[in-house]
Amino acid sequence: MKTGIHPEYKTAKVVCACGSVIETRSTRGDFHVDICSSCHPFFTGKQKILDTAGRIERFRNRYAASPKAEEKVAAPPPAAPAKAAPKPEAPVAAAKPETPEA
Repeated sequence: MKTGIHPEYKTAKVVCACGSVIETRSTRGDFHVDICSSCHPFFTGKQKILDTAGRIERFRNRYAASPKAEEKVAAPPPAAPAKAAPKPEAPVAAAKPETPEA
């Protein structure tokens, strides 16, 4: 490793708004963050999935009453045409090296 080209890699403290302190190493030094794994809803299990303005219900209502949806349910799917069986390939004769007749 070349000397004099790498930045100084020193101990750093990352402080969260919730008060959690994480000690790590960084070239930047100490810094503060707004949210960490101790207080983020995804990691704490307090995450809630919100249905904003009934989007799921509006989607179901819109497509449940559409004429295309009723046609697809009423008519069975068309049968696929039968495919012909593949033809077997003709056997290839093994090539024999020619020998000169003496």
